[in-house]
Amino acid sequence: MLTIIENILDDEQVRDFREKLKAATWTDGADSAGTRSVKVKQNLQLSRQNPLSVELGNIILRKLGNDPLFISASLAEKIWPPIFNLYQDGGHYGTHSDAALMRLAEANMTIRSDLSATLFLSEPDEYDGGELVIEERYGAQPVKLAAGDMVLYPSSSLHQVTPVTRGQRICAITWMQSAVADASAREMLFDLDQTIQSLTQDRPHDDPDIDRLIHVYHNMLRRWAAV
Repeated sequence: MLTIIENILDDEQVRDFREKLKAATWTDGADSAGTRSVKVKQNLQLSRQNPLSVELGNIILRKLGNDPLFISASLAEKIWPPIFNLYQDGGHYGTHSDAALMRLAEANMTIRSDLSATLFLSEPDEYDGGELVIEERYGAQPVKLAAGDMVLYPSSSLHQVTPVTRGQRICAITWMQSAVADASAREMLFDLDQTIQSLTQDRPHDDPDIDRLIHVYHNMLRRWAAV
């Protein structure tokens, strides 16, 4: 399931991020690729230990922690610190899959990558190419969003970033371990939660049908969650 989450960052925050990233020291993105991915990865990245990366990454994490749609879709239990990358001059990332287990040594933490996320920081008309192409069961889905918007998708999917032939494509990427590992169960919970939220807008606060739906949601979550 692909979920588009708009306005994770507002226009002012996007401008602030981009202004700060202009002066950033970018390094070869191949340094963080796996033994197979390194052969198809051509981009630049901001070191995870860079103070700017930590500062901006923490802002994103706080925004995610307060976004109802992100919380509903991900049920995130652990989130990898965001990584900032830049594609230009033909830079691309060929078809690959994300590592199932990711070790964050400085936090003594290992996460299982259930979901991946790309937060766009460049506007679509500022660069050519650079689509994030995600292979789903219904075919390949190209994604190219407005600055400040994020796409959330299964880490188990094959995906790629097509070559950027004009301009610069700057994004932040992250991965998360969900409290519900099973993707189909997580999707059902998401659909039920969104339905409850939609129905709640037109019903009294003490509507018994809404209460029963909430009861069902939490019992399903209780059955499938592993925390």
